[in-house]
Amino acid sequence: MQPMSNRSFAAAVDLDALRTYVQRVYAWMVGGLMVTAITAFGVSSSETLLMAIFGSPLKWVVLLAPLGMVFFLSAKVDTMKPSTAATLFIVFSMLMGMSLASIFVVYELGSVGMVFLIAAGMYGAAAAYGYTTKRDLTSIGSFLFMGLIGLIIAMFVNWFLGSSVLDFAISVIGVLIFTGLTAWDMQKIKSEAIVMYAGDALATKRSILGALNLYLNFLNLFLFLLRLLGDRR
Repeated sequence: MQPMSNRSFAAAVDLDALRTYVQRVYAWMVGGLMVTAITAFGVSSSETLLMAIFGSPLKWVVLLAPLGMVFFLSAKVDTMKPSTAATLFIVFSMLMGMSLASIFVVYELGSVGMVFLIAAGMYGAAAAYGYTTKRDLTSIGSFLFMGLIGLIIAMFVNWFLGSSVLDFAISVIGVLIFTGLTAWDMQKIKSEAIVMYAGDALATKRSILGALNLYLNFLNLFLFLLRLLGDRR
């Protein structure tokens, strides 16, 4: 007897359960983005807060703690209480907002809004494709993950080189990678909707994890587009 594939699991979930699960994921994702945006704008509006965060060693906590929280949530979410996972996700979103406050200082507010709308449109199209396509995107996900590793290495190298040409190439490739990852993660989330039958606690924790992945895809897509299209002050 052959094991069921992810698509087989997805096909076994009725439409109401699938819709409810996807709505949960997106509710958490949108909530996280709102917390991040409000925090970022609030911090950027206060010179005192900006100096307290970026003018002291606290900046390293703000910059590095979210990365550690991503790994911790991804590895331990199934063993947590739903309330703990929710709290960590909210704290993560706030810390990301603090770390991103500088974009409102560096870029024109109107430019940030315009790029946000472009990113939302691209993200929505990619997510819709991942949700509706009959094509199995598993192999594409593996390819994109390797591309992401290469992108991180290139960004690290260019941190020393300071090449504008390489920076432009990194931004373009980043947009392509995170657009693709959005479609891949959306299909993966759809295939995991079967957790709706495993109890509300597990469904809540998995929806938070799915929201974290989609949040990171959108945020990185937005930031790479901002590097390409944003007007600096």
